[in-house]
Amino acid sequence: MIFGMPSGLYLKLSALMFLEFAIWGAWYPVLAARLLGPLKFSGKQTGWIYATIPLGSIFMPLVFGQLADQWFNAELIIAGAQLVGTLLLFVAAWKRQFSSLFVVMLLYALCYAGTIPLVNSVMFYHLGLNKVDVAKSAYIFMWAPIAWALVGYFLTGWRWVFKTGQEGRDCLVMAGVFSVIMAVVSSFMPETPPAKAAGTPMVTALSMLGRPDFLVFIIISIAAAGMMQFYFLGTAQFMQDNGIAANNVPASMAVAQAMQAGATLVLLSPLVSHVGFKWTLTIGTVAWLILYAIYVAPRPAWMIVVSQGFHGLAYVFFIIAGQMFAGAVAPKGAEASTQALAVTAQSGVGLFLGTQLAGIVMDRYRVEGKFQWRQLFLVPGVIMLVCVLALILFFRAVV
Repeated sequence: MIFGMPSGLYLKLSALMFLEFAIWGAWYPVLAARLLGPLKFSGKQTGWIYATIPLGSIFMPLVFGQLADQWFNAELIIAGAQLVGTLLLFVAAWKRQFSSLFVVMLLYALCYAGTIPLVNSVMFYHLGLNKVDVAKSAYIFMWAPIAWALVGYFLTGWRWVFKTGQEGRDCLVMAGVFSVIMAVVSSFMPETPPAKAAGTPMVTALSMLGRPDFLVFIIISIAAAGMMQFYFLGTAQFMQDNGIAANNVPASMAVAQAMQAGATLVLLSPLVSHVGFKWTLTIGTVAWLILYAIYVAPRPAWMIVVSQGFHGLAYVFFIIAGQMFAGAVAPKGAEASTQALAVTAQSGVGLFLGTQLAGIVMDRYRVEGKFQWRQLFLVPGVIMLVCVLALILFFRAVV
């Protein structure tokens, strides 16, 4: 037994969670440096490349959730999607024109985005829970930030040895390798059959928007998660402009995931248990607010690296805690579709709108090829302050 779970089941679920986020973490934090640097894309073009995952997350989680709730085993859907995604990532690594790269990354996003809620759904199914057991699920969720952090450190080491940092396509190749490994691991997962509940799971999940607490959560998720795109699109170049070497950027940004792993393992369960979802989510948005305040204020380079920890805390206490909240209130037979709805709000609509706003703001505050970072990061800072106030005033979690 490991953390109160059969050891074999725990290792399989942990491997699935680890690989899902190793794939995403291999390219998402650092690809912007390749797009803005060697490929000379504009802020808007970079924003559209980063919009592919949000675009895929608007539709595909709900589609995959419907398939998993009604017709096919979730682990088989994951394996098939990851196999196709492997090929598309390898193709994307050698694309240099915006239009062709956008098409390939959009096709990839349609495959990958639908697997995000399915990994959660597989976990909750095999834990045998009607509602989220925070203590147990946290021990599996912790492998998501560990994966993101380790792949960042591995990519940094790779770049030091093989000198691939300036071109930057290595992040896509690495993601492709992890993707094919995940396809194999998924095929060996225990069966996760569809519930085949009466009615349409997607419609049942959408009916949850009639609950005031869930509706407020979804609206704030769209706004708060959207502001992460300023972090993802801007931080790599922001670090380099503040004297941090390109080879060191992945490891510097991975401080966030190191903090995320520790917070998920040590803090998430007791925090939710003692203060509830309302204040856990609020603490998450406050952490993002602090991050952007540090970005805006005058500070040395080392403080930028240290501040990455606030992104890690925010991700744990807002994104992961939000997925737990969705699991806690999910109707019977529509668990995957309810998870999909939360992912659609956070990684879909939120990140897409955030990407568009970030692209526009980055172009607005780019003068003669140089970014005016203080004015740029004021925008997500102000919006995050509004999210903090909205959670305090309007969110009342009923679990």
